[in-house]
Amino acid sequence: MTTKLPALFISHGSPMTALEPGAAGRFMQRLGPAIDVCFGRPRAIVTVSAHTMTREPVVMAAARHEAIYDFGGFDPTLQTLRYDVPGDAALATRIQGLIAAADLPVHRADDGGLDHGVWTPLRYMYPKADIPVVPLAWVPSWSPERQTALGAALAPLRSEGVLVLATGSITHNLSLFMQQSQPALESPEIEASRSFRDWFADASTRGDWDALLAYRERAPHAVAMHPSDDHLLPWYIAAGAGGRDAAPVRLHSGAAYAVIGMDTYAFGAEAQTLAQSMRAGVPLA
Repeated sequence: MTTKLPALFISHGSPMTALEPGAAGRFMQRLGPAIDVCFGRPRAIVTVSAHTMTREPVVMAAARHEAIYDFGGFDPTLQTLRYDVPGDAALATRIQGLIAAADLPVHRADDGGLDHGVWTPLRYMYPKADIPVVPLAWVPSWSPERQTALGAALAPLRSEGVLVLATGSITHNLSLFMQQSQPALESPEIEASRSFRDWFADASTRGDWDALLAYRERAPHAVAMHPSDDHLLPWYIAAGAGGRDAAPVRLHSGAAYAVIGMDTYAFGAEAQTLAQSMRAGVPLA
């Protein structure tokens, strides 16, 4: 690998994304091959998911990770989907050291498992499940600034062939989702979700970090779109890993089931290279 990998934030959406890919799933299918073409295949992936949270950061150093079905009330077919990958104990040690060197608390656990926020996009990006994964459990009570600091501690990994991948949803109000009667994947997006996504994209394009860090006070419909912000905060971890020298780049824009934003962002100077490759159209492997 001759260059750094960008850091990524992917909106994984509903668990049903694994069965109903829609535009976001089709984008994810192209994303893995595009990364490989632009930067070389990652040697490992460190993941930060909205569904794996702890009181202090925990590096999960299991030798093997299997898909966890951390949801209920959806199509039972989801329970049959697998994504079993090797872990990487040496990388877990490296991650633990980087976080500790940043003067942040960090723990190590030999537990394993990938929640649907991780295995859903990875099944599309790298369906062979042959790249080692190290999940990092994060702290939902930390501010966007501190999440960014956690991500910055991971930045050296991007020069070591490691993809930093955070997942959540750019808009996420589960109550609005559940209020719908048989919601359709491609239902028209509500205005509040679109307005929030547009504001976030505009602030990102301008590299307005002050606005992005204060999104809850400055973005339209921020509280309505994130009654709790656990699905957005991983964005800041990926942003920290990418650094503030380059503006975040939105790679994919869209929504599912009218209320769930499905945007994907890339961070770091390398993000533009990936965006250009995606626009040019990378054939599936």
